[in-house]
Amino acid sequence: MVRVSEKLRRPLSALAGASAFRVLLARALILAKAQVPTLSAVQVQPDGSLDGLSQVPNDQAEEGGVMLIAHLIGLLVAFIGNKLTLHMVLDLWPDLPGSISELQKESEYDPTR
Repeated sequence: MVRVSEKLRRPLSALAGASAFRVLLARALILAKAQVPTLSAVQVQPDGSLDGLSQVPNDQAEEGGVMLIAHLIGLLVAFIGNKLTLHMVLDLWPDLPGSISELQKESEYDPTR
């Protein structure tokens, strides 16, 4: 969870500013806490880092991390769109598994064609 959020922080901060990244991450954390209540101790720090992760039980940390990152990417899609989000993710993780090619096809879909 920390590595993924840290990896996303730089390009998102460059795109929208450090404050915007912090706000998006905080909103994603609120959404994730609703699904994984053991994340209640986790907080977004002013620099955009996550604090309180050591208080999340190990057996629930992975699920919480997945929820947090899923919500963060979902918020990115809502604010900057599929295509730009996909390009950012692919720039950061060019070796993602095969299903990413399906996402590329979806992001190029134009219902007006």
